[in-house]
Amino acid sequence: MLKFAAGLLGLAACVGATGAQAGTLDTVKSRGQLICGANTALAGFGIPDSSGGWTGLDVDYCRAIAAAVLGDPTKVKFIPLNAKDRFPALQSGEVDVLIRNTTWTTSRDSNQGFLFAATDFYDGQGFMVRKKQNVSSAKELDGASICVQQGTTTELNLADYFRSNNIKYDSVAFQDEDVALKAFESGRCDAFTTDSSGLYAERIRLTNPDDYMVLPDIISKEPLASAVRQGDDQWFNVVRWSFYAMLNAEEAGVTSKNADDMLKSQDPNIRRMLGVEGDQGKGLGLDNKWAYNIVKMVGNYGEIFDKNVGDGSALKIKRGQNALWNKGGLQYGPPIR
Repeated sequence: MLKFAAGLLGLAACVGATGAQAGTLDTVKSRGQLICGANTALAGFGIPDSSGGWTGLDVDYCRAIAAAVLGDPTKVKFIPLNAKDRFPALQSGEVDVLIRNTTWTTSRDSNQGFLFAATDFYDGQGFMVRKKQNVSSAKELDGASICVQQGTTTELNLADYFRSNNIKYDSVAFQDEDVALKAFESGRCDAFTTDSSGLYAERIRLTNPDDYMVLPDIISKEPLASAVRQGDDQWFNVVRWSFYAMLNAEEAGVTSKNADDMLKSQDPNIRRMLGVEGDQGKGLGLDNKWAYNIVKMVGNYGEIFDKNVGDGSALKIKRGQNALWNKGGLQYGPPIR
């Protein structure tokens, strides 16, 4: 009897888990649209134009999920969120996924009830100063005033770095990063700090970008990752594997331009990835062409990196840590099999 009761409890738990797992994926399918939490305006990562069109690395990650789930990368609604509102929007269900230069941390992955699916950009915090200050290192900022966005890991990292190096500074915090940047440009602060990628993006927005420089110092680890709500494992897997598909495609040499030709490949890894053989989509609740749709309609990781933040963009950020694992970087896609 005890074994039977335990079995029923286990079955009930399993059914409950299955129901939770199916939630967001079913909602997105029935709605016919993915709702993605995005940055309010960060060049290269997530920014709307005057006609409401969105571009950026994070934006293309959102479109990859839409391509995988709905077979159409345009079926995405982007909700611009500032640092303060991003987590409540995800927790409340206002957005299906948050892909918006958000750092993966212990507390966010546990206490706040989120799960981080995949790191789409390995970053680190840095500083921007005026060239005329003749500063070459962050350690030369003793006594400096520093503009920073309030309520972010950036603000905490700033305090930790200066405390650990016994350097005095004056924190000038603003709720909005755009306001912090304008305060820095107006001369209210000696330096501006945010993720290094953000510094390059914000620098080109200044009136005279050549008057400013990004210091070489990187003072933190900032894995920028997609986030979903806990208790929705199937959706977590869809978001995670949508990104891994782009990494695997780049490694295999599959691009948006040659995806159709690659359907004829005899490489079993490519055939499984593109849905020619096997049943890889079933476990994710997707069509077997899910990864093919991502690469054909959006591109592999190298393609979206280059056009948004790399050599094909105004930012011209080097791949560095974001290169594939077999080219000296940290980006590694687990096998699709």
